Amino acid sequence: MSARPRRRPICMIVHAYYEEDPRVRREAESLVAAGWEVDVIGLQHPGDPATAVIEGVKVRRLPVRRHQGAGLPIYLMEYGFFLVRAMFAAAGAQRRRHYGMVQVHTLPDYLVFAALPLKMVGVPVLLDLHEAMPEFFRGRFPRAANPISYKLLLLQERMSIGVANELLTVNEPLAERLRKRGADPARLTVVMNSPDLRLFSPAAHPRRDFMADDVLRLVYTGAITPTYELDVVLRAVAALRRERPSLKVVATLYGRGDAEDSLRALAVELGIGDSVELPGRIPIDMVAAAVAAADIGVAATRLDSYSEVSLSTKVLEYGAMEKPVAATRLPTVELYFGQDSLSLYEPGDAESLAKVILHLVDDREDREARVGRTAKRVDELSWAHQAEAYHAVVDRLTDRRRDD
Repeated sequence: MSARPRRRPICMIVHAYYEEDPRVRREAESLVAAGWEVDVIGLQHPGDPATAVIEGVKVRRLPVRRHQGAGLPIYLMEYGFFLVRAMFAAAGAQRRRHYGMVQVHTLPDYLVFAALPLKMVGVPVLLDLHEAMPEFFRGRFPRAANPISYKLLLLQERMSIGVANELLTVNEPLAERLRKRGADPARLTVVMNSPDLRLFSPAAHPRRDFMADDVLRLVYTGAITPTYELDVVLRAVAALRRERPSLKVVATLYGRGDAEDSLRALAVELGIGDSVELPGRIPIDMVAAAVAAADIGVAATRLDSYSEVSLSTKVLEYGAMEKPVAATRLPTVELYFGQDSLSLYEPGDAESLAKVILHLVDDREDREARVGRTAKRVDELSWAHQAEAYHAVVDRLTDRRRDD
């Protein structure tokens, strides 16, 4: 019987700090666990070594500075600089490694052009579309939003998709949007941004009974940017104080971003500075513990054309940790979770969020029932199931590149 052909290594390119991107890490580490070698080309934090091996994944960090919260011209310069550096890095590595596939993670979509030298020598390209870039930029940079810039963003999306052999995206509404814009359904697979339940396990952390210390602890873990309506969360805390002065509330917002200063100022303005904590970003492997120490997970997302087709990973992580979830009522959230698991509030409405939180405080039976239904749904959507679909795509693409 002939031996199985040797698997060639896989290259990933991502404009992010590898350690901080849960999706990229889950995919890369799952491939390593399945027997692949994986090289990742990403960003370098000041002071970090240029190369590292993390859970078996070989990481090469390029010295490109990230300008979170900067204006659009700075972002475009940063993206362009990284694209060029990543292209040369991948092409140089290809001569030594002879990759079986290159996977490019967005944003930006056009980072896929960094893989062109590899595609020209026959390496299949997988484009992993984390976001809807045209809608994301229209919401993130409203001053630059106009019909011309939007058409240019759609054009770069279409051209980027054309470079790839196959596509991944993170949920069905995003997939349907891509199909309507011309993506070949046969080349498109949904692999959800779901948590690994081995990491997000309530059994792995001390259990906190609801309001065990007579304090209602709200938690948020994610980017502190205008995309997430954390101002609404703060206004809801202020509303809770007015409506129920005896209820002590502490909201801890983990993360970093360009909205931090404005949120601190708003907390002072609302008179709730002692009820709001902004401790900064925490490592991915500490997120589950932070959620375990809270009572309610808040997934607050501003409703716009971008968020209409997005599903916050925070919803899944809170649910996996068996915490009640107060989330913005968004189409994709309702599609995946319905009405009877998460506690949904109306977008932009602090009074609605406060009402949802008080209901969770007051109605123990309903709260626990929702937690159970949410945990069951998260188990159905978990990474263990998503990894099967992901590995099937990788196997299909790399079959053509296996050695004889």
